[in-house]
Amino acid sequence: MYKYYNANSLGKFTNDCTIRAISLAENETWDMAYNRLSDRAQLYGTMMDDRRFIRDYLDSKYKRVPYLPYTVGEVAGEYPDKVLLITMDGHITCSMYGVIYDSFDCRKRVAEDAWIVK
Repeated sequence: MYKYYNANSLGKFTNDCTIRAISLAENETWDMAYNRLSDRAQLYGTMMDDRRFIRDYLDSKYKRVPYLPYTVGEVAGEYPDKVLLITMDGHITCSMYGVIYDSFDCRKRVAEDAWIVK
């Protein structure tokens, strides 16, 4: 299942999927996640949407469950009782209890990895 979600504090549609997904999964505001991730990225001298930065951040906090070649929707469906962060080519999304929350429906895209948040 998919549900539209845009937590951008100004309601904009921008390249902020990292902030949207992580803020939802970690139950914090978009602004809080933006500030925390920005500070951490600055500490490492990278951008907060850098693929390696995101994976390293998620690996440091959560258990990674590799998922090639399943779709994002299939991964979400396998964990109807969990909160997940799921990466795919150029994007990250949040699945909460089997529902994908995002600004577009990415359920048919191929998942790269998933992390169990709770």
